[in-house]
Amino acid sequence: MNVDSRVPTSTAAPARAGRRAWIGLLVVLGPVLLVSMDGSILFLTMPTITRALAPTADQALWILDIYGFAVGSLLIAFGNLGDRFGRLRLLMIGAAVFGLGSAGAAFSPAPEWLIGSRALMGLGGATLLPSGLAVLSELFEDPRRRSRAIGIFAATFAAGFAIGPIIGGALLDRFAWGAVFLINLPVVAVFLCAAPFALREVKATRPGTVDPLSIVLSAGGLLAAVYAVKHAAAYGPSVGVAVVGIAGLLLLIWFTARQRKLAYPLVDIGLFREKVFTVAIITGVLSLFAWSAAAYLTGVYLQSVLGFSVLTAALLALPGAAVLTAVCVLTPGAAERLGKRTALVVCHFTMAAGLALLLLTATTGGVGWFIASTAVAGIGYGISFALVADTAVAAVPPERAGAAGAIAETSNEIGNALGIALLGSTAALVFRLLGPDLAPTLGETLDLDATAPAIEQAKEAFLSGLHIAMAIAAVLCAGLGILALRWIPKNEAVR
Repeated sequence: MNVDSRVPTSTAAPARAGRRAWIGLLVVLGPVLLVSMDGSILFLTMPTITRALAPTADQALWILDIYGFAVGSLLIAFGNLGDRFGRLRLLMIGAAVFGLGSAGAAFSPAPEWLIGSRALMGLGGATLLPSGLAVLSELFEDPRRRSRAIGIFAATFAAGFAIGPIIGGALLDRFAWGAVFLINLPVVAVFLCAAPFALREVKATRPGTVDPLSIVLSAGGLLAAVYAVKHAAAYGPSVGVAVVGIAGLLLLIWFTARQRKLAYPLVDIGLFREKVFTVAIITGVLSLFAWSAAAYLTGVYLQSVLGFSVLTAALLALPGAAVLTAVCVLTPGAAERLGKRTALVVCHFTMAAGLALLLLTATTGGVGWFIASTAVAGIGYGISFALVADTAVAAVPPERAGAAGAIAETSNEIGNALGIALLGSTAALVFRLLGPDLAPTLGETLDLDATAPAIEQAKEAFLSGLHIAMAIAAVLCAGLGILALRWIPKNEAVR
């Protein structure tokens, strides 16, 4: 009798805990989707914003990239602070800051205001991602359920990147450009109301001490280094940019050396001794490096070369987004059966194959090749987004989950920032060399009263630049696949 009376209690408690965990996951996914979506939502909307606010070329660059710079340079710092001072507290603060920045961006009267608002959004986003991922490790105690939850988290993050341009194009078809930021506010409001009830505050069991200098070195070094690479690629090298870049690298070297001496480092450098972890983090950089450049350049190709509307261009990206999201959800289970080595190798070679398909596009047609490219490469992107996060969190104890998750997300954000900087600038350089020399970009050339032969030459020049940029990305992905085959032992397949 006593045994029977205890059975319902022992089964009901885990059931309630399980329900609470999945509800908590749903609550966290809202801001995660927004943060990733805002990293790509301007890919198709920048021409409209440019017409509305008339920014200079330099201001347009900052509007596009300041968000990614802010997120990428602060993720590690805020992941660590969440571990030390409370992840729920940081989630709430980050959501409020993100919402405030979104409102400011939506009603920006000038380029400078929009740049500042996007930076504020990046500050909020940098607090949300690592703490959100760390909360999942506390909600799901069972390793299998935790892996599934992290896969869903990663799929949502990946879906945000994938649907950002689609959502932006759909909104611009009906509303003013500020709507791409206003859609964030209802989701933020729901999260702020639900999070205190669905989530619980968790801190590291041994928080240690916070090293302010490490936070300054990591954020300052990342921002300076990424800015220098981006600016040099877009505008050419200069003494000032070189000084900023060298200063950023020195700060990062100082930061790395300091972490080895601290009892409670901001980044556990020892994590990178694990080859699977290292290859996965590099994969995180390269996947967004290739995806962001491909999404941006093919968006221009569909609209300016093939003549599709912004909405049609957005809809054509749906098949690839669907493949990416589905693969991201299925990857944790597949990696458990096949091994991370196999998953990483498949990831690299499918990305390479998908990018290579873009080399078959032409100025007179190529929609089919574009859709095939996004679908094939979407397999690799989906594996990358799911596996990088899962590997990072699984490699560390729970009290370091926020910092480890921040390394994974930082790899994505840095890859996103560098993709357009380097591959986009490569395409622009090819256009200047092969184009009709009427304007620096394809869009500006088409706005001129140019002759039909000049327009055709401009389109061919842009397409050549796209092909060269995608060929470089494909070679890099294939090269990392070969590196994974050589670096990761075959017995990793069963880990």
